[in-house]
Amino acid sequence: MKKYKILITGAAGFIGSHLTDYLIEKKQIVYTTDNLSGGFIENVNKKSIFAKLELTNTQITSKYIKKIKPEIIYHLAADASEGRSQFTPIISTNNNYNSFINVLVPAIKSGLQKIVVVSSMSVYGDQKPPFSEEMAVKPVDIYGVAKSSMEKATKILSDIYGFKYVIIRPHNVYGPRQNLSDPYRNVIGIFINRLLANKNFYIYGNGKQKRAFTYIDDCAPYIAKAGLENFNKQIFNIGPEKPTTINNLAKIILSYFVKDPRNLPKNLIPTYLPSRPVEVVNAYSKNTKAIKLLGFKQSTTLKEGIEKTIKWAKGKGHQKFRYLKELEISSSITPKTWTEKLI
Repeated sequence: MKKYKILITGAAGFIGSHLTDYLIEKKQIVYTTDNLSGGFIENVNKKSIFAKLELTNTQITSKYIKKIKPEIIYHLAADASEGRSQFTPIISTNNNYNSFINVLVPAIKSGLQKIVVVSSMSVYGDQKPPFSEEMAVKPVDIYGVAKSSMEKATKILSDIYGFKYVIIRPHNVYGPRQNLSDPYRNVIGIFINRLLANKNFYIYGNGKQKRAFTYIDDCAPYIAKAGLENFNKQIFNIGPEKPTTINNLAKIILSYFVKDPRNLPKNLIPTYLPSRPVEVVNAYSKNTKAIKLLGFKQSTTLKEGIEKTIKWAKGKGHQKFRYLKELEISSSITPKTWTEKLI
């Protein structure tokens, strides 16, 4: 396999660190960056060339990109708190769209060959699932707007300057190295972390909303493949097609903590709260294209993946949830789990 000079942004994070490990195993030359706001330095493969970098800083980012001149970029750096983005729109835009442009522009000037943009199925909005790559993007939240803007900017600049690109839309990825201390996102991680503290968790809405969950080992290799192989101007949904309800997810997770989930102790009974603003009820995607072109295969069932994730989480122990000092916008519709720091 040909060796490339690769840059991975967000490499101390969950998906980024697993992707780094995979590409190191493939004997690639891997540069990694992260600002360590949501990732952890211990996640970063020591065989990569790491730099702590704040991508919102245009000048510093440009200087770094011009120095290393990456041939392939995997862009995973993000503020992926979709539900919170309505209450922190400036943070979301700066850390998603603006940071991405700060990376892409100097990379083009430095001879970029290809970029893999890790986007989100939030770009589909509240259309009828399962979502397919042929659907128009119709985001309904600030995070989805940022991600769809990243996609559009990539297409425009690729047409002008000739670099290759692949867009990846993963959904609900979970597994070891997830940030258990984030109270705003990653439902599986939040549920597990609360139970590690012997406390109940909160479910927004009636719990009947449907999601499909992707174990990390069924995600990172296909992101890597999209960059290393000769794909161009392609969009891939990555993840299983079969959805489950949040209520069923809760039952599965509880079954690993309680002998009989049908008779829960009072302190572990889930609490139901109002739905969060503009939260899409049912969101899951088709994976036909990924199966055909990337060879995607779900090798880990939801129960198997949750069991592995819980085993890892128990090894770390309960993590204190880390809240922002304040939200940019707060009102009566802000989830009280955040305003009152209930999680």
